[in-house]
Amino acid sequence: MPTDTTSAGDRLRAPSGLHAFNRYELKYLVPRSRLADVRAELGARMRRDPYAGDDGYAVWSLYYDTDRLRFYWEKIEGLRFRRKLRIRRYGDLGEAPEDTPVSVEIKQRVNRVTQKRRVLLPYHLARGLCDRRVRVAHPDADPAFIDEVLDLVHRLDLRPVAMTGYRREPYVGVDADLGLRVTLDHRVRGRDRDFDLRAPAENRYIIRPDLAVLEVKVNERAPSWVTDMAARLDLQVQRISKYCQSVEACGRAPRSVFHLPDGDAAAEARPLTTDHRTAPEPAR
Repeated sequence: MPTDTTSAGDRLRAPSGLHAFNRYELKYLVPRSRLADVRAELGARMRRDPYAGDDGYAVWSLYYDTDRLRFYWEKIEGLRFRRKLRIRRYGDLGEAPEDTPVSVEIKQRVNRVTQKRRVLLPYHLARGLCDRRVRVAHPDADPAFIDEVLDLVHRLDLRPVAMTGYRREPYVGVDADLGLRVTLDHRVRGRDRDFDLRAPAENRYIIRPDLAVLEVKVNERAPSWVTDMAARLDLQVQRISKYCQSVEACGRAPRSVFHLPDGDAAAEARPLTTDHRTAPEPAR
C-alpha cells in the first residue's frame, strides 16, 4: 500500500487530464453457470488488463440528477441524445486523503455512440465543483470542461442521487482486436445516501448477485467471435444501466427483473424471468 494511502488502482486506473473518446457498447448479463466459459473465451483471445491484478479492481460512482430524475427517464425512454454526470473513484472504499484522485465524467449517448469526457481532480475539488458548485482550478483540468460541468449542475440544479459499486474484471484486445475492451462486473451494489466515495456505508445488491455484467466496448464494431460467443452461450444483449438499477432498487422508480427481491434469500437460485414492469410516464 502506498504511504500516501492512495491505492495503486486509484493511481493507475484513473485518467489524467481531460480524456474524450467515442465508443460503441454492448452489454450482456452472464449467469454464474456461464462465467467459466466466458472467462475461457476471453482468456484465449484477449489479455487481462495488467493494471487490474489477479482480483480486478473496485469501481465506485456517484451519480447526479435532477429532483425529477431527468437523466434516469431519458435512459428509460431511450432518447437518442442523453447524458449523465458522475464522479468516479477506482479502488476500495475507506479512509483516504482529500486529494485522492477521482474522475469527473460526462457520459452521453448520441444515437448508438457512447461519448465520454472526463478529467482527473483531487476529491475535494471534484466535490467543490459538483456539490458546492464553485469553479475550481487544477493544472491538469481543462477550463472549458470545468465550465461545462459547472453550467450543467447550475442550470439543471443537479444533486447526488445514487451510488454504484462493483468489482471489475477487465480484458484488453490484442493484435487485430486492439481497441477492444471487455469487462466483467461482479457484485453490483448501490445506495441512495451517505454519498461519500470514501465511506464504506451500507449498500444493497442492485443486480442479482448470481449475475455478472459483461460489457463490450469497441471503436467501430464488435469482432464476430464476441457475438458468436454470446450466441453459443445464449447471452442476450441487454439495455441495462447500473445507475438506473440503483435508482430502482432504492424505491424511486419501478424495479426491473434484474433485482434481488427484498427478503428473498433464494432468489439467486431461480432463473431470470422476462416480465418487466411498465414504467410510468415521467412528470413533465
